[in-house]
Amino acid sequence: MWQWLTQLYHRMGSPKWFYELTTPWIPWLAAISIIGTVVGLVLGLAYAPADYLQGNSFRIIYIHVPAAILAQSAFMMMAIAGAIYLIWRMKMAAWVAKVIAPIGASLCLIALLTGAIWGKPTWGTWWVWDARLTSMLMLLFLYFGVIALQRAMESEDASYKAGAILSLVGLVNIPIIKYSVEWWNTLHQPATLKLTEKPSMDPDMLVPLLIMIVTSYVFFALLVILNTRNEILLHERKRSWVKQLLSGQEFIAMGKHGLYVWLSYGITAVIVAVNVVQPILRRRRLMKEQAQRLRREK
Repeated sequence: MWQWLTQLYHRMGSPKWFYELTTPWIPWLAAISIIGTVVGLVLGLAYAPADYLQGNSFRIIYIHVPAAILAQSAFMMMAIAGAIYLIWRMKMAAWVAKVIAPIGASLCLIALLTGAIWGKPTWGTWWVWDARLTSMLMLLFLYFGVIALQRAMESEDASYKAGAILSLVGLVNIPIIKYSVEWWNTLHQPATLKLTEKPSMDPDMLVPLLIMIVTSYVFFALLVILNTRNEILLHERKRSWVKQLLSGQEFIAMGKHGLYVWLSYGITAVIVAVNVVQPILRRRRLMKEQAQRLRREK
């Protein structure tokens, strides 16, 4: 087992091997991301019951929580990749850390913005300087700092090292974010999901949330793979295998079959979307007709 993991680790350091390995993953990750997002949002927006305290504003949870969780996970992944580069000088790790930074920053920004929007009807204010919100804002600044360092120096090696060091230092902020609601008196509610406790959410609310969390990780993996492949093409453009790849004008690394593959997935996605959206629209129309009927009866 250990020998197999060691071999896998060394193979992952090969740009060519990584590029070829991830080629067949892309359509599957894309399909799972699309279907998971559609199913999760439909269940969360149309079928989950309203919260007894927050009403329908709680439905922001299906964007806010996955983004917040993944923003923290992405920072840890970036720091691990940075550590691998610092210790073993694996260039693939540096490229992965580089592509994770803007994705993680985007997720953190989504979490902050949706949290502020959610806070207005819940707390009566857009923003409070409590521990959870402040530490998440610090995470965003750390992402910005890593991105700046990764692009600030002429030497790529120095830039990657500086970004890796800051990401490792910034890891101290992750437990602060997680435990801030327990260490300090904050307006922010405690964690929605805990590994050591049974979820308090209604199953009709919980299932869509779990679907959205899993889907967000799949989508994150897709973005990291696509961007890492671009870094590989950029840095390995003088290699013979890349020249041959680009000269063939491949379609998302699937050669002459790319058009047929993506056409199949595109048609499937459209059909699935239509079949999912149709009952939602019909439900809204029925609810609107029922409301009009009730008003007439009054």
